Amino acid sequence: MTTKLSLASLPAITTAAKPTYSRADLSPGIVHFGVGNFHRAHQAVYLDALFNSGEGHDWAIIGAGTRASDAAMRDALSAQDWLTSVVEQEADSSKAHVTAVMLDYLEPGDSQAVIAALTDPAIRIVSLTITEGGYYIDPASQKFDPTHPDIAYDAANFAAPKTAFGLILAGLVKRREAGIAPFTIMSCDNIPGNGHVTQNAIAGLANLIDPALAEWVHTAVAFPNGMVDRITPATSDREKAILAEQYGIEDAWPVFCENFKQWVLEDHFPSGRPALEKVGVQFVADVAPYEHMKIRILNGGHATIAYPAGLLDIHFVHEAMEHPLVSAFLKKVESEEIIPIVPPVPDTDLNDYFALCEQRFANPKIGDTIRRLALDGSNRQPKFIIPSALDRVSAGDGVMGLALVSALWCRYCYGTTESGAVIEPNDPNWDRLTAQARKARDNPAAWLEMGDIYGALAGDPAFVAAFTHCLTALWANGTTATLEAYLADRL
Repeated sequence: MTTKLSLASLPAITTAAKPTYSRADLSPGIVHFGVGNFHRAHQAVYLDALFNSGEGHDWAIIGAGTRASDAAMRDALSAQDWLTSVVEQEADSSKAHVTAVMLDYLEPGDSQAVIAALTDPAIRIVSLTITEGGYYIDPASQKFDPTHPDIAYDAANFAAPKTAFGLILAGLVKRREAGIAPFTIMSCDNIPGNGHVTQNAIAGLANLIDPALAEWVHTAVAFPNGMVDRITPATSDREKAILAEQYGIEDAWPVFCENFKQWVLEDHFPSGRPALEKVGVQFVADVAPYEHMKIRILNGGHATIAYPAGLLDIHFVHEAMEHPLVSAFLKKVESEEIIPIVPPVPDTDLNDYFALCEQRFANPKIGDTIRRLALDGSNRQPKFIIPSALDRVSAGDGVMGLALVSALWCRYCYGTTESGAVIEPNDPNWDRLTAQARKARDNPAAWLEMGDIYGALAGDPAFVAAFTHCLTALWANGTTATLEAYLADRL
């Protein structure tokens, strides 16, 4: 017997922790773009804890989305009064709680409704989790691309924009016209300097409309940088079944995640902010060391295990960590090539941080998939792997391990695993990547022709030689033998 999640059914749920606050006592203070699993397991959970403490009830969330796929999430959450079941899992424990921090989710595509919400003086923060690929960044330069068709559309149709950045800018303009102070814009995505990147995107769009507007964005609007961290897999029928069987709750889109969570923020919120420091958020003067560590070690680690595991037909991340070659490959690349070039982080031992990452990756209950880690390599490799390789070649250090990570990505994009199983498209640029990977089978340099991804690294002789050697070995000897050779220092 299960209970369908809703406000009316909350009293009947006894297997999960429930909000101690009343939804009637909440009022909106945040508009959030990208109501996906990570947001509901991270920002929403911190707010839920704050609301449960009796504070911050004027900081509830209104959701917003810009993609057609956002409608499915909206429909699922609407049917359960915007509630979410969050299940935190470790190897020896599992616990569930229900969050109720979202008051509404605006219809995707209704630009006027979104702009109206953004103009409300009660909205003092606009936050985003739109993925690494959602910021219109040129992969090679890592700078905003004002020529992207989506951005060009918004510049030409500013009264009814389609992107999150167009909508946010339109809201800012309406507020300025009405004499309302601008809201703070807070990115919660895994991008180095995510506040700066978001500022460049919105100011870059503004510059296409009016350079004076762009200057106002730069001077009047706050964009704090932040580092976010919590492993949160995609929801499948597996998670829904576990929630129903173990907790008796029927939730159309529950969130499963690890116990660990971290959020480090610059304290730059001129229009006010919730007291998140009371529920574990770290407010610091400079987020850069924390985000550098996380993106290079944790996200880079995910990228390191994703492609060899995918080629070896491994499904779950914890299964990859149980594979002796994959886990040893991760440790060797991290200890020899990534960690040595990560700058110091306050009150943090980088080797201890990596050991914690290994423990988190190995969590057998989390259900994170290799396919999720391998998703969108064309956007993730330039952020998580290529910068480490660039730093190493600039210092004259070896890059065999990082070159092998890149070669494994190339081999994965060929589209078949070592067993011959077809790898379904797993990147917005899959057709292009597959075409280049097939050329690179006989001519490894063809993969590095993607200058928009590899940038200066594509022309570095040391990296080109290492990549060529690794990809040639993968095709000649296979993934297993190549990993064995690398681990034995025979590659």
